[in-house]
Amino acid sequence: MLDAQVSGRWSVSTSSALWVAWVVCALLALPVLDGVGYLAAVAISALGLSLLTGRRDQDLRPVDRRCLLTIAGMYVGVLALMRLAFVGFTTERVAGLFLSFAAALLLGVAGPVVVTVWVERRPLADLGLGLQNWRPTVALAVLFGGVQFLLTLWGYDLPAPVDWVPLLVMALTVGAFESVFFRGYVQNRLGEQFGQRAGVAGAAVLYGLYHVGYGMGGEEIAFLTGLGVVYAVAFALTRNLLVLWPLLTPLGSFYANLQAGDIQLPWASIAGFGDVLGVMLVVLWLAHRRMRRQTEPEPAGFRAAADRSVGTVRKR
Repeated sequence: MLDAQVSGRWSVSTSSALWVAWVVCALLALPVLDGVGYLAAVAISALGLSLLTGRRDQDLRPVDRRCLLTIAGMYVGVLALMRLAFVGFTTERVAGLFLSFAAALLLGVAGPVVVTVWVERRPLADLGLGLQNWRPTVALAVLFGGVQFLLTLWGYDLPAPVDWVPLLVMALTVGAFESVFFRGYVQNRLGEQFGQRAGVAGAAVLYGLYHVGYGMGGEEIAFLTGLGVVYAVAFALTRNLLVLWPLLTPLGSFYANLQAGDIQLPWASIAGFGDVLGVMLVVLWLAHRRMRRQTEPEPAGFRAAADRSVGTVRKR
């Protein structure tokens, strides 16, 4: 389907150029189409282009039921916490809303990181975290983010800082969670077992449906599922989450919240979302340390002592 590989290589080809153009066109269609219309246009065009340019998936992993159950468990947990926050507590009980919301965001980041690094003993690059393919990633991030900015915030008359700065911090925090969970974890794992088309489609559908937790209706979910396809394809181009965050996805949600005008956050909320981002960074730092320990060779003296100990035990 696309030319990027999880291993970290990215090649410029007609296929990748067509997919880059497709993402740009899908972003340009945002002001024109909405709801089911946007989902239909995005899904049909993506399927057609994948059939035109795609290659048969190679080296698929065997279906791992434990992995699928883990994805399902985390997804249900995130959805339940979101639903509890926005439908259960609502804005009438702010403390409960924020704590449930924060727990959902942390579960969606810490869960995949812990499973990947500590349980599966795989690198963070398997979640799209790292500097792999950083040159094309930065170029595409600027391109896609620039298109998003021109469509939404170029010439936009921002309100008073208290009415938009907290929203921007929230968009950055939620964008980090969505990128790691839906693209880095769900999309990559489904793609490894069922192929890239299934990975893109599965991640997009789960991304759209998770907005039930916010209390959204069918038309909004259909639109966000289409947007999920766009984000999934953009990620598949380089397999690096920096292509989505901190530019493309936060800009989109930031503008949507500004336009809706139904979320009012105090300055103090910046500290709360900052704490959530801080915990995410601590988890990533601990995972990075764990990876280094797993790859560092044991000191020669330690290995020799261990060998002598094993030999002594065998003689006994």
